[in-house]
Amino acid sequence: MRAITIPEPGGPDALVWAEVPDPEPGPGEVIVDVRASAVNRADLLQRQGHYPPPPGAPAYPGLECSGVVSAIGPDVTGWEVGREVCALLAGGGYAERVAVPAGQLLPVPEGVGLVDAAALPEVACTVWSNVVSLAGLAEGDTLLVHGGGSGIGTFAVQLGTALGATVVVTARSAKHERLRELGAAHAIDYREQDFVEEVRRVTDGRGADVILDIMGAAYLGRNVAALATGGRLVVIGMQGGRKAELDLGALLAKRASVAATALRSRPLAEKAAIVAGVRDQVWPLVAAGTVRPIVDQRLPMAEAAEAHRLVESNDHFGKVLLTVG
Repeated sequence: MRAITIPEPGGPDALVWAEVPDPEPGPGEVIVDVRASAVNRADLLQRQGHYPPPPGAPAYPGLECSGVVSAIGPDVTGWEVGREVCALLAGGGYAERVAVPAGQLLPVPEGVGLVDAAALPEVACTVWSNVVSLAGLAEGDTLLVHGGGSGIGTFAVQLGTALGATVVVTARSAKHERLRELGAAHAIDYREQDFVEEVRRVTDGRGADVILDIMGAAYLGRNVAALATGGRLVVIGMQGGRKAELDLGALLAKRASVAATALRSRPLAEKAAIVAGVRDQVWPLVAAGTVRPIVDQRLPMAEAAEAHRLVESNDHFGKVLLTVG
């Protein structure tokens, strides 16, 4: 089979579409013939040599895929050859075939095409596990989403709105209209506006109950300032750096909390529990059309370098997909 390899870390041209050994299904695994994968920030970091896959994961990038089950390993029940699926991966989605733990498989939601289903697993599992399961977003809460135009952001806007929250986003002004169409109540241009002041303004001084943050260090102090009393800040990215000073006094005064999570490195049992929660609570919303995959572009897998350039430019809205066949 063919897969995107990284012979040496570097820029987008470090990605090479090459022949590699076929995967074999181990106990509890199935083989999925990939129809599409999606580009995530973790893939860019892996290409640059900063985010190696966890032990036992394929060396190729790709944290999610969609496709068709072509082989089933020992100890797998509930799935059959020929089933259309999408999957959360620890790596390996940029390939023609990938071995997937059965607990990380999801059926393609009703009303979603097989290719576009590749845009769902990673964002759905990330947003649901952090915003709903960990931070406990509830009806009537205010949710602040940083990076609103990203795959994570566009999904979080839709899910938060579906759950009855008031969603505030930060994004470039060119993306504001589309974010409002997805359900965002307020959009902030982070380059020209102070998001702390804006969040306070639109909440009558109360602040955000939940903040989903991709920036890390650069936003830590301002995120705490933007929290409501009892607010929950969840950090899932470090695009703005990894070290910052935390004012514990400000946190204590608000009786607030800060959590930081990663999905890729979690044990199989934890990933399976998250996938089960997404299937139970999120997939009905997707099937109903309340939440949908937002796809900016679909490019052939051999053009992965161009897809990485697009994501690095931040000009995309939603997900960028890589297709096979």
